[in-house]
Amino acid sequence: MKKAARKSKAHKIMGEFKRGQLHSGSKKGPKVKDRSQAIAIMMSQTGQSKKKGKKRKRTNISEALSH
Repeated sequence: MKKAARKSKAHKIMGEFKRGQLHSGSKKGPKVKDRSQAIAIMMSQTGQSKKKGKKRKRTNISEALSH
């Protein structure tokens, strides 16, 4: 998903929360009343929760000292 699409989808979801129309799970699920839960749903829907930090390469200390 491109950045503009993520931004518009996030805007739509938070608008639903503000109007009281955001549901957890399906439309039959309970309405979301907590802002932090709405943010978690928004991040999940836009794919932002899947971003991971860079993994740093770890070296074995015994190998580093032996050279």
